[in-house]
Amino acid sequence: MEINFSHKQSAHCENGVVSNLMRYNGFEVSEPMVFGIGSGLLFCYIPLLKVNHAPAITYRAMPGYIFNRFAKRVGIKIKREKFRNPKTAQARLDENLKNNNPVGLQVGVYNLVYFPDEYRFHFNAHNLVVYGKEGANYLISDPVMEEVTTLTEKQLEKVRFAKGAFAPKGHIYYPTAFPETLELKEAIKKGIRQTCREMLAPVPVVGAKGIKTISKLIRKWPKKVGVKKANHYLGQIVRMQEEIGTGGGGFRYIYAAFLQEASQVLENEELMELSKEMTEIGDSWRDFAVEASRIYRNRSARTDAYNKVADELEDLSHREAVFFKKLKKAI
Repeated sequence: MEINFSHKQSAHCENGVVSNLMRYNGFEVSEPMVFGIGSGLLFCYIPLLKVNHAPAITYRAMPGYIFNRFAKRVGIKIKREKFRNPKTAQARLDENLKNNNPVGLQVGVYNLVYFPDEYRFHFNAHNLVVYGKEGANYLISDPVMEEVTTLTEKQLEKVRFAKGAFAPKGHIYYPTAFPETLELKEAIKKGIRQTCREMLAPVPVVGAKGIKTISKLIRKWPKKVGVKKANHYLGQIVRMQEEIGTGGGGFRYIYAAFLQEASQVLENEELMELSKEMTEIGDSWRDFAVEASRIYRNRSARTDAYNKVADELEDLSHREAVFFKKLKKAI
């Protein structure tokens, strides 16, 4: 069972899965377009959810939201299923492959044997495509990898039924119906409007205000929880930004690419200028990550070093608030 599936590497797994599945079904939609229409850009601080013993921070919409929003806005239908029984989950996967239907899966990262060791940690919101089976080996198109790979039945079952936060429970998904053509103009506008609403939300843990909240916490952590834990928390911010699911800087580059494409579709030159500004904001996120990594690798970092990176985040909070107000007006 091998489907004639075209693998294309992407920066982020969910965008890449959607883009590749759309291409297989005859619709050429780029990764940035999927991300933008699906309102994938976000910032949210979730103190009650712990990942690797530190508060969770996300720079993207919750797993599955990007595809759901994209599908609704461009007029396609998708099917999602979760399972309690691994054998039932495997049978459903095999059934789709026999019907020449490649499918998206949500999996845990920790036991993905083809990932480098340094990237294998407990994170259950990774996405990939299964496009065939040879004997007991499944053919895997993981969009963050350069080439296709394989997993045995046992290896795939293990990552499909990983435990912990966002446990995938054998999650399988795929498109089932398509319009004759994709109407992108209104879909782009809806995607931008939602991103603007969320990034400008009057809530202290979401959007630009959430970034400011984190900047305040960084100033307090060394005295409040001690340098060792403060370093661990700071490392968590950088890991969630740069290693888990593309992260803060990377997502902003993808969003900049989306605005560049959107400017052409909507014939709106202002979006092209905003694309350049978002790229600069992405650069500043990367600068923050570099400075923060210097602190948490040095266990004896002084308090003023924390204040310095907190200043950078506070500035980013202000710049993003200004940016999304301009973007809201531009459409």
